[in-house]
Amino acid sequence: MKNKIKKGFMYGITANVILLSLTSLLTDVSSEIITPLIPLYITALGAGGLVVGILGGLSDSVAAIFHMFSVYLSDRLGKRKKIIIAGYSISAFAKLFMSFATSWAHILILRPIERIGKGVREPPRDAVLAETTPKEVHGKVFGINRTFDRTGAIIGSLLAILFLTLGIAYNRIFFIAALIAFVSIIPLFFIKEKRTRPKKSLKIGWDHMPRNLKMFLIISIVFALANFSYMFFILKTQSFFAAVTIVALYLVSNFLFDIFATPAGIAADSMGKRRIILYGYILFFLTCLIFLFFSSLPMLIFGFITYGVSQAAVMGNEKALTADLSPKKHLGMSIGTFYMFTSIAALPASIIAGALWQYVSPEATFVYGAVISLIAALMLASINLDEANHEEELEE
Repeated sequence: MKNKIKKGFMYGITANVILLSLTSLLTDVSSEIITPLIPLYITALGAGGLVVGILGGLSDSVAAIFHMFSVYLSDRLGKRKKIIIAGYSISAFAKLFMSFATSWAHILILRPIERIGKGVREPPRDAVLAETTPKEVHGKVFGINRTFDRTGAIIGSLLAILFLTLGIAYNRIFFIAALIAFVSIIPLFFIKEKRTRPKKSLKIGWDHMPRNLKMFLIISIVFALANFSYMFFILKTQSFFAAVTIVALYLVSNFLFDIFATPAGIAADSMGKRRIILYGYILFFLTCLIFLFFSSLPMLIFGFITYGVSQAAVMGNEKALTADLSPKKHLGMSIGTFYMFTSIAALPASIIAGALWQYVSPEATFVYGAVISLIAALMLASINLDEANHEEELEE
């Protein structure tokens, strides 16, 4: 009865929530200024499709792989704040050095380092948010942090469009983004962490998995091999439109992802996660066909829309279904294994796409994505994971 007095919108919104959310906002402003410009920047420095693929694959892989390292280190030390500051600092310095790049090779090294910072900081940041706020308002707390994060992303993309319109050179835009990244670190020095006991390391492997979870992980890996970097969609538009239009299209994709991510999760809870993920796979297949056959602005806008919605349907729900299919006592290990294998698959996906782009044709890249995503969709459509999981839970 006493707890009722505490209820209200501001209940649970601690100084840590505000400080970490402000850092998230500024960091995403910084990141989304440069993200749509990276493929344009490196091709201006002489990179070909293969380099774009390697860069996209490394960027997609290292952040998630370092999630595992960060989870282990944070739990083993029982300290979060220093790791959070280190992660944001790594990204800020990488952005700063990218602004001085004179070769695509510099970006090839620095961009994955920048993403390592993201992988290092996110798990301990989320842990601080959870550990220093009441459990009954965690949904609200993480929702607020996500809102700040995505607001920063939209501001960053709009600033990128503004800077391009003003004719500011790529390296100067990157320098501005780096300055914002350094400013974003300041609130972190004022957060207060809760000391926790050191924990054992996280195990990763197949042994703990039931058969249906293994089947879904294999399908997820197949789709990850198709789901190459966003950079190739930007490269396709580079042949027909100015940089400002390209960044605007990227913003459309991001905006649609933000709008549909939560509804896709709600729909998955009511209609079944397998079905919504399947729709996402099919939408990615459709996206590849659009970029394969069309080059007009209306169709490419439609292509970026389907790409954003496909990622919204797939990204969160794949993790959610992994959790649903996992025995409760192995939940952390199952999600960790999912992150590890799908992240590793992201690297060859973009390398293959880049090699096809450079040595065969740009069209071959989209044929590859369409074929592999269709295979993943057919595999997923052919099994009933929800029913299989229900039977295994009954056996337990």
